Amino acid sequence: MLLLTVLMLAYACLLLGRWQWHRLEGKKTGNAIIRANERAAPTPVDQVLRHAVNPPDTEQYAVVSATGTYDPSKTVIVRYQTRDGNAGVDVVVPLVTASGTALLVDRGWLSTSNQGATDASQVPPPPSGQVTITGWVRPNAGGGAAQVIDASTRAISSTQIEPAIGIPTYGGFVQLLTESPRPATPLTKADPPDLSNGPHFFYALQWWFFGILALFGYGYLAWEEATGRGELRRAQQPAKRPAGPGGSEGPEHATVDGDHGAADERRGGAQQERSDPAEL
Repeated sequence: MLLLTVLMLAYACLLLGRWQWHRLEGKKTGNAIIRANERAAPTPVDQVLRHAVNPPDTEQYAVVSATGTYDPSKTVIVRYQTRDGNAGVDVVVPLVTASGTALLVDRGWLSTSNQGATDASQVPPPPSGQVTITGWVRPNAGGGAAQVIDASTRAISSTQIEPAIGIPTYGGFVQLLTESPRPATPLTKADPPDLSNGPHFFYALQWWFFGILALFGYGYLAWEEATGRGELRRAQQPAKRPAGPGGSEGPEHATVDGDHGAADERRGGAQQERSDPAEL
């Protein structure tokens, strides 16, 4: 039974280590795509994004360019966005292109007094008139966080923002890199992507080490039993004395207590004999 448990534990550690290794390989592949996309020249948005189609992984952080007119009345505030521990929001404004399709542009981060919703009228306005922008392609967020309520959300998704603003949009969105003309009050640009490999390599080694340790421990115990060392080690361990009445250890304490009581009585008798004449 112990052997079966150890084998199952070692196999689980093997699978967990392989899972972390596959995550490492996926991270390396994704980083290679991002590096290649970042180095490429900006591509017109129509050649990369499609209406209502989420951009594929191969287009992540591709740099696209677009020309159009911002519609500040359709601004969407992204709540709970912090920078260096400071509360703030991201500001998403649709850039309506000549085709009538809007590109959702995350224009950057704005510091606020709290992490909740901020009135769009308090946001510095984007450049007016015709504007040309470049930005990184980003995929839609999923789940309930992307739901748009009162022109605000917690994550950006074109599938949720399009019906909220009533304008057809390209799938995904872009994080702003440049604007021409420049705004009077620029927002804080998005941080560059994290291109580290993460902790997956060391996590994989850790799980495999645990599996090897379990097998080694069982093998050592089996070797001890086969050579008689286990029985010898157990025999050399001091035997535990049985507990006596009241939780005290065995009869030895009783003997000591008995001897102590007898000696006390003899000393008491001798003292009584020496004191009697004086009293007489």
